[in-house]
Amino acid sequence: MSAIRRKFYITTSIAYTNDVPHLGFVLESTQADVLTRYHRILGDDVFFLTGVDEHGIKIAKKAKQTNKEPKEFVDEISNRYKELKKVFNFSNDDFIRTTDKKKHWPSVQKVWLKLKNNNDIYKKKYKGLYCVGCEAFVLEKDLINGKCPVHNRKPEIVEEENYFFKLSKYSEKLKNLIEKDKVKIIPETRKNEMLSLIKQGLLDVSFSRTRTRLEWGIEVPNDSTQTIYVWADALVNYISALGYDKDSQKFKKYWPADIHCVGKDILRFHALIWPAMLLSLGLKLPKKILVHGFINVDNKKMSKSLGNVIDPFKLAEKYGIDPVRYYLLREILPTEDGDFTYEKFEARHNADLASGLGNLVARVITMASKIKNQKLDLQMVQNPMNKEIKATWKNYKKALDNFKFNEVLVEIWKLISFCDKYIEKQRPWEDTENKLLVINDLLFALTNISQMLEPFLPETSEKIIQQIKNKKSKVLFPRI
Repeated sequence: MSAIRRKFYITTSIAYTNDVPHLGFVLESTQADVLTRYHRILGDDVFFLTGVDEHGIKIAKKAKQTNKEPKEFVDEISNRYKELKKVFNFSNDDFIRTTDKKKHWPSVQKVWLKLKNNNDIYKKKYKGLYCVGCEAFVLEKDLINGKCPVHNRKPEIVEEENYFFKLSKYSEKLKNLIEKDKVKIIPETRKNEMLSLIKQGLLDVSFSRTRTRLEWGIEVPNDSTQTIYVWADALVNYISALGYDKDSQKFKKYWPADIHCVGKDILRFHALIWPAMLLSLGLKLPKKILVHGFINVDNKKMSKSLGNVIDPFKLAEKYGIDPVRYYLLREILPTEDGDFTYEKFEARHNADLASGLGNLVARVITMASKIKNQKLDLQMVQNPMNKEIKATWKNYKKALDNFKFNEVLVEIWKLISFCDKYIEKQRPWEDTENKLLVINDLLFALTNISQMLEPFLPETSEKIIQQIKNKKSKVLFPRI
């Protein structure tokens, strides 16, 4: 009887289609892809979801500025996001679009009606400050010099009648769940931020906009004068992609999410509003929320006005997929802000990939190719090589289980360094007695290194395996 496979459901946030993909979303998707591949290797039944958020005032305005209909505008941007899968070798199982009337809209409408039936949605007149960039109402106390701290622009004063969601009703439950890590927020600093927001007092959230102000979105069921608020629509993607509206087998199998990967700027929507909605719906809550920071360029915020926006497609085209994945995972701390410069990128590429990993593979395969009829013999691996590999796997698993991607790569490169020193000490190019044993040790080490790299640098991992198999050396990373 076969063992039951453990399910693992992981999501990125869905990217907002007001502009083409940026490096920050590639970082988030790469982190999620590493975890996906790792859990597949563990034998788990994995479902990896990504997608796009296509409604809202900001998109309607942007489409108008480009003289396009909103649907035409989002189709073009969404296709660029879909291309990321091929360009960066992402292994997502599905790609959800909030404009999908068959797959997404029925779940949004079902959620709305359930929230309404549970008396968690009500209508009232409201006047407040609205940041179009955040697609959310903001409080005056949170502004800096009268401007939104995230988008550095003054919010609009909006007065209208909307539907509101009773977020305040769930304050105490949310506090207890977050404190006890029932919804575990990583890192701890972000958890404390959310608890601080709860302590300040959660206000009910405007969950709709008038159709006169926003037509581009899903109409509120049974009220043609209102459009569902973009976040009330977008957050539902995590269950709509599983067929929540039909109560499908896929939904029953994969929900709740094991990990939501999100940026720090949208954490409150995922850690407060989304769990409160799920509590109202009587659904299980996501287990973990992994929060990453921003990518700056030369320690400055990436922005079009500064002309420092990094195009991820051009980056991958120039340097290759795995070098970009490596930089994002090694140089940028998984839960902190990180910095990108071409100088840092090229230095990391040359030192770690070309001179480090690439050089080791070339040396070992070249030596192995000169020995005929030698097969890898796992029983013959000597200490200290065997001991070093086992220690690396132990540290690897511990770091990866704690989402410390950079530390995992540090451990792999320690093993690479150990192999280099081992070669210098044993001198297998000389005709010594243990020459065959040493090369066997090194081939075994390379096999393990390629397995360790599979979630991180899948193309490189496969190339190493092929070189071991064929005993033919080919440059992995040409020096820049």
